[in-house]
Amino acid sequence: MNSKRAPINSTNITSVGYDEKNQLLEIEFRTGRIYRYSSVPPYIYAGLMKSTSHGKYFLTKISNVFAHVEVPR
Repeated sequence: MNSKRAPINSTNITSVGYDEKNQLLEIEFRTGRIYRYSSVPPYIYAGLMKSTSHGKYFLTKISNVFAHVEVPR
């Protein structure tokens, strides 16, 4: 992935990164696990970053919607 993750203020999510060219969203959770979501349009990433509840947005708009893989540490 071409972009670094930025820290966010969330009870469930530690950091978020987005590669707009490849539409890849990478999320690091407080558990330490990192997942990469594919085919995520820019407006979904923008919505996540602007949301007052990142975790709720993730659960309703990203989780179980976009294909994903766990990124090995």
